[in-house]
Amino acid sequence: MLKGKVALVAGATRGAGRGIARELGAAGAIVYCTGRSTTNQPSEMNRPETIEETAALIEQEGGRAIAVPTDHLDHAKVKALVERIEREQGRLDVLVNDIWGGDKLSQWNVPVWEHSLENGLRILRLAIESHIVTSHFALSLLIKNPGGLVVEVTDGTADYNDEHYRLNLFYDLAKTSVIRMAWSLGHELKPHHCTAVALSPGWLRSEQMLDNYGVTEENWRDATKKQPHFIITETPRYVGRAVAHLAADPEVARWNGQSLSSGQLAKVYGFTDVDGSQPDAWRYLVEVQDPGKPADATGYR
Repeated sequence: MLKGKVALVAGATRGAGRGIARELGAAGAIVYCTGRSTTNQPSEMNRPETIEETAALIEQEGGRAIAVPTDHLDHAKVKALVERIEREQGRLDVLVNDIWGGDKLSQWNVPVWEHSLENGLRILRLAIESHIVTSHFALSLLIKNPGGLVVEVTDGTADYNDEHYRLNLFYDLAKTSVIRMAWSLGHELKPHHCTAVALSPGWLRSEQMLDNYGVTEENWRDATKKQPHFIITETPRYVGRAVAHLAADPEVARWNGQSLSSGQLAKVYGFTDVDGSQPDAWRYLVEVQDPGKPADATGYR
């Protein structure tokens, strides 16, 4: 599906980034996996997942992957990364900006005057500035071939985030700004016949989320005893399949500048999560969880 294509997944260490990198690799793309968590040095997230592990998973599944340790706030390192991709591959077809790393810095449901200012500003640097730095250096390579795709990964669709306060000012700004970023990039890329979109997974069963609930991917449904609405969650491979289908769509320009979700695109492209279901988390949140109805994913997955 993507044979001959080259992808850069910035923030491929874990969660959505890892799921996207694996699905792009499974679809035939050569995938550059970047991030700060390496076998030699963990990031401030202080978790066990590494970019080398992500690359190894892609290789084990028959794909091609290159892990490149990169701090995407370091201009020189990002510039060198893009130069390496151009030197080794001569092209870049897909850029996924999935850099985040702000969970441990966030104070949930805390007003701005009580939230750590240092941590809050760091969140904005990680979630917004890093994306801009990466696009600044990478897009001059991506636009050399028509059909290029930029995916800005966020949390929440434009419709949902416009109507809901997202847990604190810094998180709210981070996740809504990325949506606007995709809209702006769409305008700048359109004359070059390239496309930018914002994409949100639903409630993601990331490695950290599974740990938070004390479950594994094999027994994740046990978490519904603690949080019944966990029934609507999805694996990182689901949003990965959304990206792979976007990248393979010859008419992807129809989505230019838009805010999309994994559940929405599953209905358009016909893909499923690994269990064969099609979770539609953002519709579920609006119609079931937010109104306080009993947890029931019937008709939503």
